[in-house]
Amino acid sequence: MSGHNKWSKIKNKKAVTDAQKNSAFTKALKLIHSTVKAGGPNPETNFKLKMAMDSAKQSGVPITTIENGIKKASGAGADATVMEDITYEGYGPGGVAVLIHVTTDNRNRSVSEIRHSFNKHNGSLGENGCVGWMFEQKGAIYVAAPKATQEELMLKVMELPVEDIEQDDAGMTIYTLAENLHTVKIGLETAKIIPENPELIMKPKNTVKVEDPAIAKQVVALLSDMEDHEDVQGVYANADFPDSVLANLEE
Repeated sequence: MSGHNKWSKIKNKKAVTDAQKNSAFTKALKLIHSTVKAGGPNPETNFKLKMAMDSAKQSGVPITTIENGIKKASGAGADATVMEDITYEGYGPGGVAVLIHVTTDNRNRSVSEIRHSFNKHNGSLGENGCVGWMFEQKGAIYVAAPKATQEELMLKVMELPVEDIEQDDAGMTIYTLAENLHTVKIGLETAKIIPENPELIMKPKNTVKVEDPAIAKQVVALLSDMEDHEDVQGVYANADFPDSVLANLEE
């Protein structure tokens, strides 16, 4: 399994508190704002906005709030909020490469807080381009399915324009070219397969095995800290945790 998939399994086990729910709302609305500014308010012609809206719905954001967010982002005037999409790069414990996508209305605040998180967890914020070349953009869709049913599902999935499929006991992660993500999502739904969390991700080209449990905990603490930041839209790392270490991290 890739570092993306293992980190996803870990972060999905985090408890959902009220504070985390509010943060998810804020993240979702910021992403909607930036995608409207970049590609317009029509989700039929702005694929990234459509993805942002789907993500917001999955986070429990009411449809009226989403629609109001789109209207606000479409407006102008002195009180209009200007959002920036920024990518930060750095190294975590054990030399793990870390990529962070941020949507913010205050660049100085964001970079200061991202740097603080790196320093707090024995990592370091790097220059632009220091690790970005280690990742490539892909579409990713998770399908929950018991191991016994996966072979049958695989036959249907392979008829779609997928690049790679990773399996575990609980389900499959399907990877696509970025431009094929929506096509595969619709294809899965047509085949009566429920896609979970379709998203554009930065998948590591190669991974770094993290076998020391102490370093693994530091890496996860850093990534979790980044995930909880309300400006952060995506956190990606090339860490590969052996199953023995992963089992402890998931507890």
